[in-house]
Amino acid sequence: MLSYASKRVLIGIATMLAASIVVFAVLEVVPGDPARLMLGMNATEDAVRALQEQMGLNQPLLVRYFHWLGGLLTGNLGRSYTYAVPVIDLITERIAVSLPLALISLALSTTIALPVGLFSASRRGTISDTATMGAAQIGVAIPNFWFALLLVYIFAVTLRLVPAGGFPGWSAGMWPALKSLILPSIALALPQAAILARVTRSALLDVLGEDYIRTARAKGLTRRSVLYRHALRNALIPILTILGLQFAFLLAGTIIIENVFYLPGLGRLVFQAITQRDLIVVEGVVMLLVATVILINLLVDLSYAVVDPRLRGRT
Repeated sequence: MLSYASKRVLIGIATMLAASIVVFAVLEVVPGDPARLMLGMNATEDAVRALQEQMGLNQPLLVRYFHWLGGLLTGNLGRSYTYAVPVIDLITERIAVSLPLALISLALSTTIALPVGLFSASRRGTISDTATMGAAQIGVAIPNFWFALLLVYIFAVTLRLVPAGGFPGWSAGMWPALKSLILPSIALALPQAAILARVTRSALLDVLGEDYIRTARAKGLTRRSVLYRHALRNALIPILTILGLQFAFLLAGTIIIENVFYLPGLGRLVFQAITQRDLIVVEGVVMLLVATVILINLLVDLSYAVVDPRLRGRT
């Protein structure tokens, strides 16, 4: 297990290093002069040179990269040109919204999807199976921003049960803050639940056709026992894979939902930084999201070894 984990950690570190090179090249080299891009084409040469010196753009490329990489390792992501504060402070403030939103959405998605997938797989070919998978297909097809607007109209505008948008902050109390995340969480969770339910059903159907399942049934185990104790555990690998991908998407792909609900999260921060040409902020947030995705993939890989001990000896 230790060897398996060590190899996965080394792969994660190598991936992170490669990602840092790509992000640095795209945002620092390809667009041209970041200082001129941030200030606009009408900026004076003195202003451009001053910003170049402030950002260290007058140094050689390799020096800039290693200086930036060293800052990443120490938590120094630079200073935002637009907000005039350290980028790490902006990220810390915004992730306090995006992370709970992603966790609530993932918990809600999993709570809905696993029972639906189990129910559908245990009744393969029946009307119930067709109905649940039809509903899941609709959930996959509906854009989450349209679903978000529908939720706002029904629960915020018509019924007035929850706020239509905004975030009061955690200092306003746990319930007011969570209340403002209810609709965004549902809007994010239901399409992901539809995908996870279909994957759960497919994985279970593959497992239910195996010889050991027929042996367990022949030994007199109940259908419920076979489904939960034997089939579900052996179907967990594709389910865990989708869960890992979904959490990464929920954390990184909330730009539209956060703009619909006016939530001050990472997605909205990236959107604002791009429109304001604040490339330092974009670099910092992108690298944070890359690191998060790599960490999630590492945890998913380690969970594979827990679920299936045969994988521990593989690379």
